Amino acid sequence: MKRPIAVVGAGFSGAVIAYRLARAGYDVDVFESRSHLGGNCHTERDAETGVMLHRYGPHIFHTSEERVWRFVNQFADFMPFVNRVKAITAGRVFTLPINLFTINQFFGKTFSPDEARRFVASIADASIQHPRTFEEQALAFVGKDLYEAFLEGYTTKQWGRHPSQLPASILKRLPLRFNYDDNYYSHSRQGIPRDGYTDIIEKLVDDANVRVHLAEGFTKADRAGFAHVFYSGPIDAWFEYSEGLLAYRTLDFEALRADGDMQGTAVINYCDAGVPWTRISEHKHFAPWEDHERTTAYKEFSRACGEGDIPYYPIPLVNEQDQLQRYLELARRESAMTFVGRLGTYRYLDMDVTIKEALEVADRFLGE
Repeated sequence: MKRPIAVVGAGFSGAVIAYRLARAGYDVDVFESRSHLGGNCHTERDAETGVMLHRYGPHIFHTSEERVWRFVNQFADFMPFVNRVKAITAGRVFTLPINLFTINQFFGKTFSPDEARRFVASIADASIQHPRTFEEQALAFVGKDLYEAFLEGYTTKQWGRHPSQLPASILKRLPLRFNYDDNYYSHSRQGIPRDGYTDIIEKLVDDANVRVHLAEGFTKADRAGFAHVFYSGPIDAWFEYSEGLLAYRTLDFEALRADGDMQGTAVINYCDAGVPWTRISEHKHFAPWEDHERTTAYKEFSRACGEGDIPYYPIPLVNEQDQLQRYLELARRESAMTFVGRLGTYRYLDMDVTIKEALEVADRFLGE
């Protein structure tokens, strides 16, 4: 009799792997330390307003990977949704990402696309040829004024580090446009599942070969009965912090409820360093196909992750890559075990990349 497979974590990484292996005939045990499925993508109805809540912060699905898009659409009716983020800085409201409208409004101009491109090039720091940090990338990208208005304060609050301590790769995820396109993402496929993300996870693990263990952790002692372990928890926790604590950020949320419409859009970023929250998300706007008389919004506060906190974002500090490499080497030495997902690989991963990599991990395991 084949020994079962253990999957640690019931977010997208774990659920996709469990689904693929179960359909291939493997017995799979999914262990989830929280009392619900979905990980940080968990969604649920607000009991007071009926609004579908993204319990751990906004999640907009966006991808250009056709395989991923086809896969998720087997389990959900994805409704069209374009994330149009607003930003408040120095008492004024702008649109993000930085585009032609942002540039013209901020500088009081009426630039054409070519004029704006030349203008931004003239204020960017051309002396920075090989940006290493977020700050250097920003100054070489958009110049001092736009950097200080939209990026410096927000980034410091979000990551708990000044941009001079963060890698340039973080900023490379943010577009700069010289047209009036205010779609936050540039992927060809974008949407939000009509019934939420947890509904998808429930369908992925709804298989006779899958046993789900909620509110149950997984330790090294538990692995003895399993042929292979797929682990999506924090990589440093698995190795009992032998190389020290890796840096994570966690989030606190302050709920706001009111009648009607609170802010008129789904997400507003607060860029000023003096404002303690990073953004406010009004969740009824993530489901414009629904109608609610009352509304629910959340102020989002980022802070260092302590013992017992939920780790959200790995902090890829420029000067701490050696520590991470030691953990990755330990992971490579583990037999019959695969580290997956944002926490298991200590990388910032969007949902579509998480699903893509989980499918590929299953492919390799199944020899496909």
